[in-house]
Amino acid sequence: MTRPVTPRVAVDIIIEMSDRPGRPILLIERKNPPHGWALPGGFVDVGERLEQAAVREAREEISLEVQLKALLGCYSDPARDPRGHTISPVYVAEASGKPRAADDAAHVQAFLPDQLPEVLAFDHALILADYRRYRETGQLAPLR
Repeated sequence: MTRPVTPRVAVDIIIEMSDRPGRPILLIERKNPPHGWALPGGFVDVGERLEQAAVREAREEISLEVQLKALLGCYSDPARDPRGHTISPVYVAEASGKPRAADDAAHVQAFLPDQLPEVLAFDHALILADYRRYRETGQLAPLR
Protein backbone atom coordinates (compact mmCIF):
# COMPACT_ATOMS: atom_id res chain seq x y z
CA MET A 1 0.00 0.00 0.00
CA THR A 2 1.24 3.47 -0.87
CA ARG A 3 1.85 5.88 2.01
CA PRO A 4 -0.42 8.93 1.91
CA VAL A 5 1.15 12.33 1.36
CA THR A 6 0.35 14.39 4.45
CA PRO A 7 1.26 17.80 5.87
CA ARG A 8 4.28 18.19 8.11
CA VAL A 9 3.74 18.67 11.86
CA ALA A 10 5.46 21.39 13.85
CA VAL A 11 4.90 22.99 17.26
CA ASP A 12 5.04 26.65 18.24
CA ILE A 13 5.36 27.99 21.78
CA ILE A 14 4.23 31.29 23.25
CA ILE A 15 6.60 31.66 26.19
CA GLU A 16 5.62 34.06 28.95
CA MET A 17 8.51 35.26 31.09
CA SER A 18 7.14 34.81 34.61
CA ASP A 19 10.06 36.64 36.25
CA ARG A 20 9.58 39.93 34.35
CA PRO A 21 7.05 42.72 34.81
CA GLY A 22 4.06 42.37 32.51
CA ARG A 23 4.96 38.76 31.64
CA PRO A 24 6.43 39.58 28.19
CA ILE A 25 6.67 36.83 25.59
CA LEU A 26 9.76 35.66 23.74
CA LEU A 27 10.15 35.86 19.99
CA ILE A 28 13.09 34.74 17.90
CA GLU A 29 14.50 36.43 14.86
CA ARG A 30 14.89 33.65 12.30
CA LYS A 31 18.30 32.83 10.80
CA ASN A 32 16.77 31.01 7.85
CA PRO A 33 13.98 31.84 5.38
CA PRO A 34 11.30 32.82 5.85
CA HIS A 35 12.92 35.65 7.79
CA GLY A 36 11.27 37.80 10.41
CA TRP A 37 10.32 37.46 14.05
CA ALA A 38 8.59 34.24 15.03
CA LEU A 39 7.46 32.15 17.93
CA PRO A 40 10.02 29.58 19.02
CA GLY A 41 9.15 26.20 17.55
CA GLY A 42 9.96 23.57 15.00
CA PHE A 43 9.20 20.20 13.56
CA VAL A 44 8.11 17.20 15.61
CA ASP A 45 10.49 14.24 15.47
CA VAL A 46 9.19 10.75 14.65
CA GLY A 47 8.28 9.00 17.91
CA GLU A 48 7.98 12.28 19.83
CA ARG A 49 4.88 13.60 21.56
CA LEU A 50 3.79 17.13 20.66
CA GLU A 51 4.42 18.31 24.22
CA GLN A 52 7.94 16.83 24.22
CA ALA A 53 8.66 18.58 20.92
CA ALA A 54 7.52 21.93 22.34
CA VAL A 55 9.78 21.63 25.39
CA ARG A 56 12.71 20.44 23.23
CA GLU A 57 12.30 23.22 20.66
CA ALA A 58 12.21 25.87 23.41
CA ARG A 59 15.42 24.45 24.88
CA GLU A 60 17.11 24.32 21.46
CA GLU A 61 16.08 27.79 20.26
CA ILE A 62 16.06 29.96 23.40
CA SER A 63 18.09 27.84 25.86
CA LEU A 64 15.39 27.79 28.56
CA GLU A 65 13.31 25.09 30.21
CA VAL A 66 9.60 25.82 29.86
CA GLN A 67 6.49 24.61 31.63
CA LEU A 68 3.55 24.13 29.28
CA LYS A 69 0.33 25.71 30.57
CA ALA A 70 -2.24 25.38 27.80
CA LEU A 71 -2.88 24.38 24.21
CA LEU A 72 -4.00 27.65 22.60
CA GLY A 73 -5.11 26.04 19.35
CA CYS A 74 -4.11 24.21 16.16
CA TYR A 75 -3.25 26.09 13.00
CA SER A 76 -3.53 24.29 9.69
CA ASP A 77 -4.09 26.75 6.85
CA PRO A 78 -2.19 25.17 3.92
CA ALA A 79 -0.76 28.62 3.09
CA ARG A 80 0.55 29.37 6.62
CA ASP A 81 4.12 28.26 5.79
CA PRO A 82 5.63 29.18 2.41
CA ARG A 83 7.84 26.06 2.58
CA GLY A 84 4.84 23.73 2.41
CA HIS A 85 1.68 22.63 4.20
CA THR A 86 2.50 22.51 7.91
CA ILE A 87 0.14 21.93 10.83
CA SER A 88 1.09 23.43 14.17
CA PRO A 89 -0.42 23.09 17.61
CA VAL A 90 0.49 26.20 19.60
CA TYR A 91 1.22 25.96 23.31
CA VAL A 92 1.29 28.67 25.95
CA ALA A 93 4.18 28.14 28.36
CA GLU A 94 6.11 29.98 31.02
CA ALA A 95 9.79 30.26 31.81
CA SER A 96 12.20 32.33 33.83
CA GLY A 97 15.85 33.18 33.45
CA LYS A 98 17.98 34.64 30.70
CA PRO A 99 17.12 33.37 27.20
CA ARG A 100 19.93 32.82 24.73
CA ALA A 101 19.41 32.46 20.97
CA ALA A 102 20.62 29.14 19.55
CA ASP A 103 19.89 26.67 16.76
CA ASP A 104 17.65 28.41 14.15
CA ALA A 105 17.38 31.64 16.16
CA ALA A 106 19.64 34.56 15.26
CA HIS A 107 18.29 36.63 18.18
CA VAL A 108 15.77 36.27 20.99
CA GLN A 109 13.93 39.16 22.57
CA ALA A 110 11.08 39.73 25.03
CA PHE A 111 8.07 41.73 23.84
CA LEU A 112 4.92 42.83 25.58
CA PRO A 113 1.96 41.36 23.67
CA ASP A 114 0.73 44.81 22.62
CA GLN A 115 4.19 45.94 21.43
CA LEU A 116 5.16 43.28 18.89
CA PRO A 117 7.52 43.80 15.94
CA GLU A 118 5.94 44.59 12.57
CA VAL A 119 7.46 41.74 10.55
CA LEU A 120 6.25 38.40 11.87
CA ALA A 121 6.92 35.17 9.99
CA PHE A 122 4.32 32.59 8.97
CA ASP A 123 0.84 33.20 10.44
CA HIS A 124 2.25 34.30 13.78
CA ALA A 125 0.40 37.64 13.71
CA LEU A 126 -2.89 35.68 13.71
CA ILE A 127 -1.66 33.33 16.44
CA LEU A 128 -0.54 36.24 18.61
CA ALA A 129 -3.90 37.99 18.11
CA ASP A 130 -5.56 34.79 19.37
CA TYR A 131 -3.10 34.75 22.29
CA ARG A 132 -3.90 38.35 23.26
CA ARG A 133 -7.61 37.42 23.36
CA TYR A 134 -6.73 34.32 25.45
CA ARG A 135 -4.68 36.42 27.85
CA GLU A 136 -7.51 38.96 28.26
CA THR A 137 -10.49 36.58 28.39
CA GLY A 138 -9.23 33.02 28.90
CA GLN A 139 -10.84 31.97 25.59
CA LEU A 140 -8.86 29.54 23.45
CA ALA A 141 -8.31 30.15 19.74
CA PRO A 142 -11.50 29.92 17.68
CA LEU A 143 -12.07 27.04 15.33
CA ARG A 144 -11.51 28.20 11.77
